[in-house]
Amino acid sequence: MSSTSKDITDILGKIQYRIALAGGWIDQPFMSKLNPTAPGSMVVAAVEPEFRWMDRAGICGSTRSIALDIWDGDLPDGDPMQLVRDLYEVENRDKPDPSGSQDMIGIVYPGISRLDYDYEHEGGYFPRHIESCNDRKVADWLGSSLYVLPVNTRPDGYDPLGRKHLTEGWVQKLGQSGKDCYDAIINMDVNALGSSMNDCMECWHTLLPDILEHHTLKVDLVSLLEYYQANYPGAMYSGCGGGYLFVVSDKPVPGAFQVKIRTVNK
Repeated sequence: MSSTSKDITDILGKIQYRIALAGGWIDQPFMSKLNPTAPGSMVVAAVEPEFRWMDRAGICGSTRSIALDIWDGDLPDGDPMQLVRDLYEVENRDKPDPSGSQDMIGIVYPGISRLDYDYEHEGGYFPRHIESCNDRKVADWLGSSLYVLPVNTRPDGYDPLGRKHLTEGWVQKLGQSGKDCYDAIINMDVNALGSSMNDCMECWHTLLPDILEHHTLKVDLVSLLEYYQANYPGAMYSGCGGGYLFVVSDKPVPGAFQVKIRTVNK
């Protein structure tokens, strides 16, 4: 085995990972078209590639893999939204159910971004507006306030869309949770951030119950979530079927690790 020292990005690639916080699913047109107070928002944050995240865990690993392939391991120069559209086209070509554009935005845009989705704008496939924060102080605060616990990967046969209980009121609340989340981060408010994430999970559980409860899941995601929400300001899963559990706290969370938010791409 070679003893030559390597940077981890020599193995993982230089493209950032992305974490999605409150408001997720509002980027899907079937959701945003029911929002009576559009736009609804969601939050994504760019994460430095300091280690390999699990696959099938809500970190958009498949999208990142495509980006690494087509861009030879690093983001090219150019307009970021055009890069998002190019990546979206490659990933969703010939797919009957396209993935949401928040995946692509999250691995192209640095910093913390609020994505505002309106069904009347491009059919809800791309955000009407993106508000981004690349303030290092805010990014460091988020990194120090967010604890990450590995839970599980999505099992074979898992489908989060089997049951849909879509109503305008809950979709509106979902989109509002993203707005509240971004405001909380900008204001560096731990309790408000936790509350927005709790609101988002309540919306997910109501609108798409299979996100948390599905016959293929071997982990009791509901009970685990309830424990951390009861003992910390807030918690939410990284994606459908679990993945990682993001816990908001101003004190260490046993067994959890933290991440560094990336604020520049080059």
